[in-house]
Amino acid sequence: MADTATPQVQETKTRADRLKTFAGVGLGNALEWFDWNIYAIFAPYLAAQFFSSSDQLSAVLSTLAVFAVGFAARPFGGFVFGWIADRRGRRFAMSLSVGGAAAGSLLIGIAPAYGAVGALASLVLLLARLVQGLAHGGELPAAQTYIAETAPGRRRGLWASLIYVSGTVGIMAGTALGAVMATVLSSSRMEAWGWRVPFVLGGLFGLYALAMRLRMPETEAFEEESGKDVGDQDRPSMWRTLAEHRKQALQVVGMTVGLTVAYYAWAVSAPQYAISSRGLDPAGALWAGLAANVVFLVALPLWGALSDRIGRKPVLLVCSLGTVAVIFPLNSLVGRESWRLGLAMAIAMIFIAAGAAIVPAVYAELFPTRIRTIGVAVPYALCVAAFGGTAPYLQTWMGAELGGAYFTAYTAMLLLISSAAIVTLPETRNRSMR
Repeated sequence: MADTATPQVQETKTRADRLKTFAGVGLGNALEWFDWNIYAIFAPYLAAQFFSSSDQLSAVLSTLAVFAVGFAARPFGGFVFGWIADRRGRRFAMSLSVGGAAAGSLLIGIAPAYGAVGALASLVLLLARLVQGLAHGGELPAAQTYIAETAPGRRRGLWASLIYVSGTVGIMAGTALGAVMATVLSSSRMEAWGWRVPFVLGGLFGLYALAMRLRMPETEAFEEESGKDVGDQDRPSMWRTLAEHRKQALQVVGMTVGLTVAYYAWAVSAPQYAISSRGLDPAGALWAGLAANVVFLVALPLWGALSDRIGRKPVLLVCSLGTVAVIFPLNSLVGRESWRLGLAMAIAMIFIAAGAAIVPAVYAELFPTRIRTIGVAVPYALCVAAFGGTAPYLQTWMGAELGGAYFTAYTAMLLLISSAAIVTLPETRNRSMR
């Protein structure tokens, strides 16, 4: 089928098909992000349960180090799940990823504490995060490829925002659960058993998301590409195709370095940092994070729709350069009051939303169908592991040893690198997925 027919073919999908797509991708992605990010949200409690309490700062840093180690598994997971998605199908890869994330979350929820089994507790926590890292390394590339190949061409930016909209819903659910529990439970009960609740819930609901994804249809673009493989011995190998698109892989890395650090520093770990390093009340900090994520949630589809009208590159540059412009004054704004934290996070996340809304579409638009998932998965996961996974640790360490301005300068430098990479991108707004 000709590329020019793609938008018309996609527009013929029924409302039921689209609802199934949104539900399967959205719910599974939300639960995956819930499972992944409640670790950062509940890091102060995990530090007390899985590491020695003799040195509080050391325990927090050890917990964040395990957070970073989980990211180290993401490149391998991106390769494995990316290969599966490009060979066996997007739906199959997404089903495996949500199942792995749920298993890791459930393992953390039922793991014994340090006081009961000593260092074995730390090892169990590490293994669970490695499993989640493998799963999460494949989730975003597979899910964003699925949604990009399913979306109508002229609304791909808007549809792509579903990835971070649903992911943010998952983060908000974890943040809200943490805020409610910190409000209604005493500190002793939170440390004794309250912290386990979100991990057990994430594991159980993940089974439901797995069942939904197994019932989703495969994308037409993948089915067409799979049909071409039959009897076609002259097609270049996947490895040769990847080598031919090394420039795009480097562009993915360059575009991601700054955006991922800004996202994890402001959208994910800011409440945890405010609690452990600035002395904010845990309940107030978590409620502030929840309010800021509501702003982020509203901004995402607006930026996605705007990119469908004016192009991807202008919106990406608003994200990278705009965030550089605001993070220094916002870092000074935070202070020791919860409302100041919430306001600073909300302002930062308006700019961060511009990139988060559309990078799933941009990543998919850079590569051909045959390597669309693995072509993004490996460079993206390597970049997120090296920079996003270490962001909460560096934020805490630099804040304690050097001062918060040093981490802000580090984030700004990486955002400028991302801006330079964005300038080199072609405009992909009207590119076909076939």
